[in-house]
Amino acid sequence: MSWLIRGHQLASKNAGVPGVFSLVGASDTIALMDILIAALASLLAGFVDAIVGGGGLILLPALFSVFPSAAPATVLGINKGSSIWGTAVATWQYAQRVDMRWAALVPGALCALGGSWSGAWLVTQVSPDVLRRLLPVALLVVFFYTLLRKDFGQNHVPRFHGRAEAWAMGALGLVIGFYDGFFGPGTGSFFVFILVRWLRYDFMHASAAAKLLNTASNLAALSLFAWGGHIWWSVVAVTAVANVLGSVLGARLAIKHGSGFVRVFFMIVVAALIVKAGMTAYS
Repeated sequence: MSWLIRGHQLASKNAGVPGVFSLVGASDTIALMDILIAALASLLAGFVDAIVGGGGLILLPALFSVFPSAAPATVLGINKGSSIWGTAVATWQYAQRVDMRWAALVPGALCALGGSWSGAWLVTQVSPDVLRRLLPVALLVVFFYTLLRKDFGQNHVPRFHGRAEAWAMGALGLVIGFYDGFFGPGTGSFFVFILVRWLRYDFMHASAAAKLLNTASNLAALSLFAWGGHIWWSVVAVTAVANVLGSVLGARLAIKHGSGFVRVFFMIVVAALIVKAGMTAYS
């Protein structure tokens, strides 16, 4: 979000060229193949996001590759504009089959929204470089803790109830939402891990709850990118549909196979995040 600066948009100069689309809001014409690659990446990202989060590992590199001349804020805006629809649909799917503790989740989502806004503001004032270096270490702790605790996240025995759970969910939403706005990578994984470790959810319920919290924090980012004019809506119209399709498949697979499957997928995503975060922080 530190790239939220308003830029001018250029008119397309290749209108009418076969195989090329002139998109409203895009800074240049975009080939059909680029749209197809972005859509495929978005579909895969939606699939991963619906299970345990981490779809940005797929979609963001693809978008930067497909749109190399786009401003970083524009690429991030396309990513958020696509993924928020997938996580919202995944939330709805989980709600049909999993007990969603709405009395706690609604305050948590509102706090995630506010926390993300606050983090986005702070990143305009200070650099997140310290977090960038600490992130691989934090993810390593998450990975090995989950690996060594074989029963971790297998049983759903909520630690809090009533008002206490609402306060705990609000605190979680505020802190991780703030992190999402200020820095971002691994947000979904941190939501899931803390829901399992602190609130004692199983992986299935944690993943379901994390979708709603992550949707709220993404909404804050999306609104800021939209306000800054950094979203190519014509691209998002395609990638969002693909993301939703991937989300439907991923959520159905997670619901079918349960917490054990989600736990394994969680560890795979965290391992990938460790590699990516380590390369970014120390290369």
